Amino acid sequence: MTEEEARAWLDTHFAVSRETSAQLEGYIALLFAGMAEQNLIAQSTRDHVWARHIVDSAQLLPLAAGAGAGPWIDLGAGAGLPGIVIAILASRPVLLIESRRKRIAFLQNVVDELGLRHVSIIGGRVETAVTPAAAVISARAYAPLPKLLESACHLADKNTLWLLPKGRNAQIELETVRPTWQGAFHVERSVTDPESAIVVAQSVSRKGRTR
Repeated sequence: MTEEEARAWLDTHFAVSRETSAQLEGYIALLFAGMAEQNLIAQSTRDHVWARHIVDSAQLLPLAAGAGAGPWIDLGAGAGLPGIVIAILASRPVLLIESRRKRIAFLQNVVDELGLRHVSIIGGRVETAVTPAAAVISARAYAPLPKLLESACHLADKNTLWLLPKGRNAQIELETVRPTWQGAFHVERSVTDPESAIVVAQSVSRKGRTR
């Protein structure tokens, strides 16, 4: 997907307003400025930021169309991908969980600068976070699927929708959890890279455990 195609995809799927477009542009500017102090995104992706990061994050929203009430929780939020992009494009409460001090400071600056009042940042480890049950849990480059489910299962209930971009190894990672985890799992192809995919799951629980 080219940068022009990425912008067109956003306009087609979200009818992006002038205000929303300005927030996305502002976020990108903050990302680039923040890269002077920390490695927020790979330098090699800078010239493809709309496709590699903005649309790659935004594509999760249509998959969450049927999610119930409750917050969208982003694990290991890092530079705010996908959490900040989701918050710009949707009004649902977004909780960003991040343990690294510099990342937390960056995220707080983004939230303040863009006026994202429906975003909260939880500083600390996912395993110890206390939140309302998530309507949606996302995680991009956070952890292998077995560790991810183990660390975050206490944040979910049977209705929680898990949206987990896993790149080209999505199907392989999914097979590794089948012996110990149950639920409705499937894989969606990424719109930004036909070889990458997103693990989508619901009613997730450890086998042998009643939830």
